[in-house]
Amino acid sequence: MRQAGCTLVLTALVLGLTSAPAFAQRNLVLTLDRSFDVCPDRPAEPVWMQEITLRQAYQRVLVQDIYRAQNLERIVETGSCDCEIRFPSWDAAEAVFRERYASDERWEMLQASDAYNRRANDVRLEAKAICEAAGNW
Repeated sequence: MRQAGCTLVLTALVLGLTSAPAFAQRNLVLTLDRSFDVCPDRPAEPVWMQEITLRQAYQRVLVQDIYRAQNLERIVETGSCDCEIRFPSWDAAEAVFRERYASDERWEMLQASDAYNRRANDVRLEAKAICEAAGNW
């Protein structure tokens, strides 16, 4: 009885492994082009962020977290979710990073990322409501 159960599990595993990749290959379309339904003319990340090494990716994440927190806070402060407010240039976030964190150790940047995520999460629901009303969420 135990052998029959093992055979059934093994058969299901083999079928799953052999059919899943074929299914995925038919339905996945890999593209590097990023297109957005909301605010399609978003500014690209600075080139240095796009080219950063994997070992220093925490720096890129920190700038992204600063950018997100700044933008959500700006939406709430202005009561507007225009594309220029929701997705401004990266200059302000990049400036904060360079002035406050660029020389910090990795662990300090990770702590800063955590703080910016908390700030963003504190205003996220309010910003979301403003943006949903504007059709920009």
